[in-house]
Amino acid sequence: MADRLNGYRILILETREEAQFSRLLTEQGADVLQCPMFTIHDAPDPAPLEAWIRRSIEKPFDDVVLMTGEGLRRLMKVVRRIGVEQEFTASLGKARKFARGPKPGKALREIGLEPQMTTEKPTSEGVAEMLSRLDLSGHRLGLQLYPDKDHSVLIGAIKAQGAEVDTVLPYVYDAQAADANIINAIDEMAEGRIDAIALTNLGQIRRLIEVARARGCEDRLREGLDRTPIASVGPAVSDELKSHGLRTDIYPAEDAFFMRPLISAMAAELGKNPPRAAAGN
Repeated sequence: MADRLNGYRILILETREEAQFSRLLTEQGADVLQCPMFTIHDAPDPAPLEAWIRRSIEKPFDDVVLMTGEGLRRLMKVVRRIGVEQEFTASLGKARKFARGPKPGKALREIGLEPQMTTEKPTSEGVAEMLSRLDLSGHRLGLQLYPDKDHSVLIGAIKAQGAEVDTVLPYVYDAQAADANIINAIDEMAEGRIDAIALTNLGQIRRLIEVARARGCEDRLREGLDRTPIASVGPAVSDELKSHGLRTDIYPAEDAFFMRPLISAMAAELGKNPPRAAAGN
């Protein structure tokens, strides 16, 4: 199985699990160009996080919605710092736990818990649709948010079902720190030096386009994407690509929307042609 991507240059944009994705690709022989999309920092003011944690311990939530695995891991850092890990984990264990896609579920399993339900689509709309099938009347619901997203529609939908929503935002993005990396990645694609770009969440697409527009190089981005095979981890990413007039060239097997199946699909598709470096491009 090793060396299936030997000689192929793969561009990845992941942030939270970039190191793991890069390692898996490298194990297959790929030359990985990493482009962090954001720098992630702990929330600058820990007081609201500590207060949310203590509220959840004093009166456990009926339901908890985790939007990202990163969010739970950052919360657990605070939990351990203030010395209430056992109490918090116990309170979380009493709640129904809902995960926005597989990553929050993985973070839950790291602390010995399991989600009761996971969205089919890892989007806010998917979360709202999942919760709409449940009776939330009179429930206290803890909602872990993530940065740079207007969550008002989701919060409004949950409140409309009769629930009291208690939100927490455990981390922030430093987007500007990564702009230079993004411009370099756009140039590499436009110059034909990338064999494939691998996309693992829809925020990556939005960020690419946002930076390209701000820097006046959206045409160059689209030129680069036009000549570079685009690998999508699953339906949410592919739908986002389509919404911007972009295509999906490589897609994992149905119901296998994770890194390893994506890498297998990339190896199978890219193996039909030699690496661009080998072809002299």
